[in-house]
Amino acid sequence: MLTGIIISLGLFAMIFGIVYLHKRERMAMIERGMDPRSYKYKQQAAPYQTLKWGMLLIGAGVGLFLAFTMDRTIFASTHYENEAIYFSLIAICGGLGLFTSFHMEKKGLHNGPGQE
Repeated sequence: MLTGIIISLGLFAMIFGIVYLHKRERMAMIERGMDPRSYKYKQQAAPYQTLKWGMLLIGAGVGLFLAFTMDRTIFASTHYENEAIYFSLIAICGGLGLFTSFHMEKKGLHNGPGQE
């Protein structure tokens, strides 16, 4: 019962905060002489965002596959549940994917376009 009350209050506070901050932002724009209706939010350029997500998901998939393979072969004789290996290998391989993505971005930014 207490959980329902806390979740309801949290949801109300979140919605109230979002609306309050949006109204405050509009008032600040009006005070500075800007027209809030004509202002459109520009999406920031993130040229390597797709690479980052792709490498993360590939790493997580490889980690999940490795954990499944290890669970069925190496740890098949044990009668214990091996949930920890799934979480750890997903995290490790996902991190390796992000690390690889970082090095690919660094190499791409350092060389510049067309200088491979």
